[in-house]
Amino acid sequence: MSSSDLMALNEGFPEVIDEFLEHEPTMKCVAFNRRGTLLAAGCHDGSCVIWDFETRGIAKELRDDECSSPITSICWSRSGNRILASAADKSLILWDVMSSTRTIRIFLQQTPLQVRFCPSSSSLCLVCPVSSTPMIVDLNSGNTTLLKTSVLEKSKSSGGSPFMPAAACFNRYGNLVYVGSTKGEILVIDGKDGEVRAAVHVSDSVVKSVVFSRNGQYLLTNSYDRVIRIYENLLPLKDEIRALIELNENQNDLNDIEKLKVAGSKCLTLIGEFKDSVKKVHWKAPCFSADGEWVVGGSANKAEHKIYIWNREGHRARILEGPKETLLDLAWHPVRPVVVSVSVTGAVYIWTKHYTEYWSALSPDFTEIDENVDLVEQEDEFDLNPRTKVVSHVDEDEEVDILTVEKDTTFSDSDMSQEELCYLPVTPIPDPPEPQVPESQDKLLEGSSNPVDNNNSGSLLPETAEQAPLSETADPNVDFMNNALTLYTDDAEGTRGKRMRKPSQKMLELQEQKAKKASKSKKKPSAEENNDDAEGDAEGTQIKRGRKPSKKDKGKEPQV
Repeated sequence: MSSSDLMALNEGFPEVIDEFLEHEPTMKCVAFNRRGTLLAAGCHDGSCVIWDFETRGIAKELRDDECSSPITSICWSRSGNRILASAADKSLILWDVMSSTRTIRIFLQQTPLQVRFCPSSSSLCLVCPVSSTPMIVDLNSGNTTLLKTSVLEKSKSSGGSPFMPAAACFNRYGNLVYVGSTKGEILVIDGKDGEVRAAVHVSDSVVKSVVFSRNGQYLLTNSYDRVIRIYENLLPLKDEIRALIELNENQNDLNDIEKLKVAGSKCLTLIGEFKDSVKKVHWKAPCFSADGEWVVGGSANKAEHKIYIWNREGHRARILEGPKETLLDLAWHPVRPVVVSVSVTGAVYIWTKHYTEYWSALSPDFTEIDENVDLVEQEDEFDLNPRTKVVSHVDEDEEVDILTVEKDTTFSDSDMSQEELCYLPVTPIPDPPEPQVPESQDKLLEGSSNPVDNNNSGSLLPETAEQAPLSETADPNVDFMNNALTLYTDDAEGTRGKRMRKPSQKMLELQEQKAKKASKSKKKPSAEENNDDAEGDAEGTQIKRGRKPSKKDKGKEPQV
């Protein structure tokens, strides 16, 4: 590859993990809204959480008390006012985003693996069940229309023999459905009458997923043969059904199957294949970039979080290696070179481009240097020269239009009649209430507000701690430490409303000295002290001690 090709490959795709999002319960699947300002994630407990992608904060949570099964797929309506989610309990849940209310819940016969809104109508959706043919569901009435998965069969019900899961997706305007069959074919089906208009042979293995690019010009397929294939759409984008009917009418000399194959060859043409020839990796959640120039696919291996990026011609541009966690889902941002991936732990990793700071972009006169350079000051370098003053040529009398919204060139079909929801008001989360303090502890706080006691000079402990009795058997230092530390308990235990100051080293030394003095005053008299007391009693203190006087003492008067 040439140097210009390498430079092109290094632009327009993410390179490193910039941030990750966490939520409890864990997240399983993600989807951006049409503008990329909001990110919806389906959780393990059946709820959905909406992230503001600009602030990376939670904007809204959608919960249904009747659904506790994991969410298998999630998508936005075209206007962004609705979110459709499929759950493992075989249900489809439709949410109104602004009111956070569940409007519709429909139960199917099989567990839906993937669900997508119809681009032209938010009341129709395409569902791919786990063991049944893809179907179109009317959310208002609950009616389902099963699609064909082979050119040789009619529409059949989901009952019967076990059926391998098939993939399907709408085209850009929702009038055609492209179905990947179990026989390795892509069937182009009319969305109104369900008739097969064309058939394209892909491979001999089952097609797992079918994805259109945002502009509708390219189609991606992922098969069980571990190959991702890219097709170019040859049909006109706004009149595809009429072009297909004309292709079939021009082949009157062929049978029905041959007509469909000839029409298919004029609908899609293969332009590239992507695979890992060494590791033979199965691919998960492949998709296009916002402009359709890049193709991304995640590795389906366990304990591996690798994302492969190719350009449309088939050259591999980068392998993004994340933590050793199995990848569940990924999505490319509709506007920016940003990819979000979901791991088995429930974390959502945000991959962005590694930007280098260029200070010269802020000031054209700024020059970056690699080493120190001696500055030679010019004589007039800091002189004010009024002749170099920049004269503004802005017409101050010109009226500025602040009401007209310019059309975003990124979205060619952004002129919608229905108002589009791009942002959600963030509801502030109130702080938890402080625990109420009992009256007895309030008095304790008031009495311990002064660090120095008036009655006992030099003491830094509250009065309640100083008057606490000492244990006769325990160490007095330990007792004073325990009495002091009981006043500084943590708020988490609920015993105090606020923290008190921790005792300093000087205060502890003072309390230790006081404890020694108190212990000396409470010591028992020794044996010598007892003998002195006995001699004093013999000199006339017997009555004071309560001893019975002897016969020699009867004639003597007691000395006071």
